[in-house]
Amino acid sequence: MLKDSTAAVRPATIRTVAGVAEVGRAAWDALANPGWPSDAPLAGGSPGALPYNPFLSFDFLDCLDQSGSTGRKTGWTPSHVLLDEGAGGLAGIMPAYLKTHSMGEYVFDHGWAEAFQRNGARYYPKLQAAVPFTPATGRRLLVRPGDTGAARALAEGATAVAANGHLSSVHVTFMPEDEWNLCASVGYLKRTDAQFRFENPGYRDFEDFLSTFASRKRKAVHRERREALANGISVEFLTGPSITEEAWDAFFAFYMDTGGRKWGSPYLNRRFFALVGERMADRILLIMAKRDGRYIAGALNFIGSETLFGRYWGAIEHHPFLHFEVCYYQAIDWGIAHGLKRVEAGAQGEHKLARGYMPTPTYSAHWIADPRYRDAIAAYLVREREQSAADVEMLSEHAPFRHEQD
Repeated sequence: MLKDSTAAVRPATIRTVAGVAEVGRAAWDALANPGWPSDAPLAGGSPGALPYNPFLSFDFLDCLDQSGSTGRKTGWTPSHVLLDEGAGGLAGIMPAYLKTHSMGEYVFDHGWAEAFQRNGARYYPKLQAAVPFTPATGRRLLVRPGDTGAARALAEGATAVAANGHLSSVHVTFMPEDEWNLCASVGYLKRTDAQFRFENPGYRDFEDFLSTFASRKRKAVHRERREALANGISVEFLTGPSITEEAWDAFFAFYMDTGGRKWGSPYLNRRFFALVGERMADRILLIMAKRDGRYIAGALNFIGSETLFGRYWGAIEHHPFLHFEVCYYQAIDWGIAHGLKRVEAGAQGEHKLARGYMPTPTYSAHWIADPRYRDAIAAYLVREREQSAADVEMLSEHAPFRHEQD
């Protein structure tokens, strides 16, 4: 988290690199997850360490690169922005990609691209500061804790990269609120949306969590959980060495089936899952449903030091409420048992509200080079932010939790 520091920026240069491999694991992780060596157990990093985020790690991003899930062919060309102090070392990183389309971002700007095209202007390529295919909030200005000067220089440096490269824009998505405000102070436009998240104030177990529901809502969850497992279905938690190639093969089949129906072309290939399974198994939780001795459904989660991040779900058999059980209820159960503060279940999905996942604002910042389009987009975003805030308030009023009179 950035502090209200006024630390001056030392003499530094901005440059870009075409992949995390050009930075190296030690240098990357020192800024991405300070205090968390790649082999550190999640039971505790160094004193004062920021929360560990698996998606910012060298290994996760390198697995995307090495598998070919990112690169020129997929329209996600790594172009990470570095703030380099020379002899002083690397002071900041913005994980960024040159994009030739707007797929896999979960913050939608297709309308902006169409407006550019209608007026004979070029929207692509653009610079996207994000973790590919991952709508999970995390730091995007990777600097030493408290180094606001370096963070500001990095945000400004990204706009210089875009201007020098004749890019239309810079987009920083799923960022923390403090970085959002900092980017706005150097000319980025502010955008909000919402996701549904489970917050854990210290529940003893799932039933303790469910005791906060109104009676009717609580009974509905109990019924869903019974029916989800009514056909001889069992659930397994797989992490670390318990994630076998059989499990990965089964999950990949689920992923391809669901991804093909939802997106037309799934973003990740089997090579990615093999690599991430080799290098990050202790940071992965597969929740797998089994019937008659074979896996029939599963959900892939990544484990942070405070958050369980739900990413992908798929199934080869349809059973009522199995999606809710595997993706939402079992994730909450596991998160509570392991003392995590929250579960993030991915983008969209108002059906999550009835399962105890509350609407939470998400933040993105956008720098538009052409002032004509910047002014129009800025006016649109004012209205969009107002609507997003109203939506969060309205949805919160329909939370399943009991009121004092219940």
